[in-house]
Amino acid sequence: MKNALLIIDVQEALCSGEYAAFEAAQVISRINSVAQLARQNKVPVIYIQHEANDGLLEYGTDGWQLAAGLQTRPDDLFIRKTASDSFHNTNLHSLLKELGTEQLIICGLQSEFCIDTTVRCALALGYPVTLIADGHSTMDNDVLSAAQISAHHNVTLSNLSSFGPRAKAILAEQIKFNSM
Repeated sequence: MKNALLIIDVQEALCSGEYAAFEAAQVISRINSVAQLARQNKVPVIYIQHEANDGLLEYGTDGWQLAAGLQTRPDDLFIRKTASDSFHNTNLHSLLKELGTEQLIICGLQSEFCIDTTVRCALALGYPVTLIADGHSTMDNDVLSAAQISAHHNVTLSNLSSFGPRAKAILAEQIKFNSM
């Protein structure tokens, strides 16, 4: 199957300061490793950035920029979005079709928002998904720790079967593009 790697919302405002995701530096390191492996295997790497009209992720602000430490390349692809679903009102689906993509590898921020919504939409559109189990994160909330939220999403998304295509959660070090 032809793969594409989606790296969602790994942006400065979500990786540093008051709203930094749990273990952001470690997650970025794992994402960089997977992106490097993807490039070595000629798999498209697509960075998706959330934007708002104001606030932390206002387009063009320091907080909107990709996080420090995230390693991009000139031939990577970039998409801007305004909703939790990376497909909503973007050209992502048409780009994936143009690339001949049959399966997605997904990582980034935040587990219970843009990761969850994008994985579910990808499945509904017919893409099997590999979720990088240790390549997504979030912040603690009033009920659960960030680690619990991410772990919960690994289990929940891996157990969805109603869409047909399935998601599976795999650790970054176990990703092998040639055998997926």
